[in-house]
Amino acid sequence: MTTISSSSITVSRHSSVEERQTALYAIYQQVLERQPYAHERKKLAKAEKDFLSDKIGVRRFLKELGHSQVYLDLFYHNASNMKFLECCFKHFLGRAPIDQTEIQYYCDILMHKGVAEMITAILDSEEYRKVFGCFTVPYPQTPSCYASPKAYLESSLLNHELHGRRGHSIPTIYWHQLGLDCEAGVCRHPEAGEPIESNVTEAAIAELLKLLGNDTLAEKLSTQQKEVLRRAIH
Repeated sequence: MTTISSSSITVSRHSSVEERQTALYAIYQQVLERQPYAHERKKLAKAEKDFLSDKIGVRRFLKELGHSQVYLDLFYHNASNMKFLECCFKHFLGRAPIDQTEIQYYCDILMHKGVAEMITAILDSEEYRKVFGCFTVPYPQTPSCYASPKAYLESSLLNHELHGRRGHSIPTIYWHQLGLDCEAGVCRHPEAGEPIESNVTEAAIAELLKLLGNDTLAEKLSTQQKEVLRRAIH
């Protein structure tokens, strides 16, 4: 039987094809943030068939989808490493990254072992197993799951925004900390014209941008934009 509540959909070995189709629809809405187009569906045909015929469960299908060219084309190839990581947290854990330690841990996996290993690490994590198990479609986690009001705010903003609304480089956790206005995908500080005193060097800014996956952006930043970054690092 497929269990459907206001927040989750769970399938089991006893679920019908119709119930699995409902779960499949929910998976696409959660992970792709829409239903796949016809040409994308062809690339996912085998994984879909295996899921609908009960050869694989929700978590295994999520791995197939996360490793697919469809997912990578949508969220990886045109984004910074950390923005992509944020998307993975949103899609597979239903929340935003908590802090820099968590970001660094998964960024290290991404940079040293690759995209597939990072997505696998998220889906094999203890948190994923406790919250969703093997049969529940991921969904935005409830407020009681968050460590602080700030963590809830970060995730709430992320879970309710359309992909790319605030660009493809700076993750929510950073534009929120920077106090940036990122509407329409263009990030700026409301007080960008004000001078900012800081001892952060150009090299430190370049290092941050390298971590963001765009080490050539430093040359394009205005003086005001660099000052905002200095304030954040300082």
